[in-house]
Amino acid sequence: MRAQKTAVIIGAGPAGLTAAYELLTRTDLRPIVLEKSQYMGGIARTINYKGNRIDLGGHRFFSKSDRVMNWWLEHLPLQKLPETKTVISKTKAPLLTSPSLDGPDPDKEDRVMLLRDRKSRVYFSRRFFDYPIRLSPATFSRLGLWRSLQIAGSYLKSLSFPIRDERTLEDFFINRFGRELYTTFFKTYTEKVWGVPCCAISAEWGRQRVKGLSVGKSALHFVKKLLFTTQDIAQKNTETSLVEQFLYPKYGPGQMWEEVARKVREKGGLIQTNHEVSKLYLDRDRVRGVETVGPVAGERRYFECDVCFSTMAIKDLVRALDPSPPAEVKQISEGLMYRDFITVGLLVKELNVGSGGLSAKGSIRDNWIYLQEPSVRAGRLQIFNNWSPYLVADPETLWIGFEYFCNDTDPLWGMNDEDISRLARHELSQIGILGPCTVLDSTVARMEKAYPAYFGTYDRFPVLRSFFDHIQNLFLIGRNGMHRYNNQDHSMLTAMVSVDNIAAGVCSKDNIWKVNTEQEYLEEK
Repeated sequence: MRAQKTAVIIGAGPAGLTAAYELLTRTDLRPIVLEKSQYMGGIARTINYKGNRIDLGGHRFFSKSDRVMNWWLEHLPLQKLPETKTVISKTKAPLLTSPSLDGPDPDKEDRVMLLRDRKSRVYFSRRFFDYPIRLSPATFSRLGLWRSLQIAGSYLKSLSFPIRDERTLEDFFINRFGRELYTTFFKTYTEKVWGVPCCAISAEWGRQRVKGLSVGKSALHFVKKLLFTTQDIAQKNTETSLVEQFLYPKYGPGQMWEEVARKVREKGGLIQTNHEVSKLYLDRDRVRGVETVGPVAGERRYFECDVCFSTMAIKDLVRALDPSPPAEVKQISEGLMYRDFITVGLLVKELNVGSGGLSAKGSIRDNWIYLQEPSVRAGRLQIFNNWSPYLVADPETLWIGFEYFCNDTDPLWGMNDEDISRLARHELSQIGILGPCTVLDSTVARMEKAYPAYFGTYDRFPVLRSFFDHIQNLFLIGRNGMHRYNNQDHSMLTAMVSVDNIAAGVCSKDNIWKVNTEQEYLEEK
C-alpha cells in the first residue's frame, strides 16, 4: 500500500514542471516527473556551448495572463531598473504594479529576470522591414511605388471581397493582409516552417497564432506609438505580435525551468531524467501505471500513479498505450504530422548589416530576423546578444542562431554537424549578411517534434480528444501533449487549469482545451 498518492508527469518542459510545482503547492499528490533527456525545459531549454547559450526558437516571457506573469516573477524576480525606466501597469497583478527599484542587479546576481526591448524584422530582397509590417513611409520607400500600390489595392480588395469560406491558412492571410502583402512577406517563410503550401494548412493555425493581427491593427499600433508612450509590462491592449517589451531570464529560458525543477525537488517531488516512457497501462477508463526504459542497460521501471499528466507527442502516447486503443484512434494518431528544428550556433566577428560591417558593438537590436528569401533554406536568424547580453561569453563577438525547419526524414536532418554549419555559412554569405572569414566557432542543435502540424490527419483530431477525455485520470497538457501550437504561457496554463480541476474535483476537461482559444484565457483581468 502506497503511503502517498502520486501523479506521474511525462516530460519536464514548461507544462510538466508547472504541473509538478502546482501539485506540490495545492494538492496532496506527490509528482514524479519522467524526462527522457537530461535537460529541463523541453524546447524551452537553454543549450550551453563554451559559455555561449542557445535559446531554441526564441522564448519571450510575455503573457496576457496575470497568473502566468506573476508565476514567472515568483521564481525569478525582476531586475533592478533605473529610475528613468519605471514600470507602470494597469493590471491587478501585485508583482507588476510598481517600479522595480529594489530588484536584483543582474551584474551581481544570477537569479534574475531581465526586462528586454523587442525588435523583429523581415529580410526581403536584401532589405529590412519591421515586423509586423507597418504601413510607414520607410516601408513604402523600400518596397517602391509600384509594389506599394499593388499591396494597397490588394488589401482594399480583400476588405471589400473577403474569402467567405476561410478554410486554409492562405485564405486566412489573404483576408487579413491582402494577396500581395501575403505573397511578399508571409508565404515563403511560412512554407519553410511547415514544408507544405499554405493552401494545405488549416486556417485554425492562423486563428490561434496570429489571432487579431491585421494591417489595420498594425497601422493603429504605429500611430499610437507615435502619439503615446507606455512602459506597461502587461501590455493588455496590445496584440501579442505587437508587444514592445518582454521579460527574459538572465541565462535564457532553461534557467527558469532549472529553477522550478530545483524547487520541485526541494518540496519533495521526484524528477527522473533519462527515463523514456515505453508503456502506459490502462485499467478500463484510468491509467494505473507507467513503465520507463532507464539510462543503465535499458532497465525498466514501473511507476504506479493516481493521476497522469502527459506532454509527450500524441503519436508516441498512443503507441505506448496498453491495451492498445481502437483502430481508428491509432490510424489518426499515426497520421499526425510534426516539424523538426535545427539551430546552427555561429560565433562571428561581425554581420554585414546596413552600410559596411556591423560588429558586436554595433547598433543592431533585432531579437530575430525572418528570412523571406526563397533562395535559402533557412527561415530565421536569431541574435542572442539582444535576448540577453549574458548569453554570450565574449561581448566583443556576436552569437547568432541560424534556424532550419525540416522533417526528421529529410536529408538535411541526417547531415553531419560540420556539413550543416558549412551550409549555414554559405547561405548567410549568399544573402549578404555574413562576410568571408568572420566565423570563429559553430555548433549544431536539433529538436525533434518542435512544431505539431495542422495538416495530415489533424482534421480528425476530435476523435482523439474524445478518446483521451474519457480516460478519467489522464490530462493532456502542453504543446505536443495536446498537438496544439501553444506558446509557453498557454502550455503552462493548461497545466494550471488541470490542477485547478483536480483540486476542485472537476471531472470535465473542456476548460483545459479552451486555453488559447477563448478570450478569458487570452486576457485575464
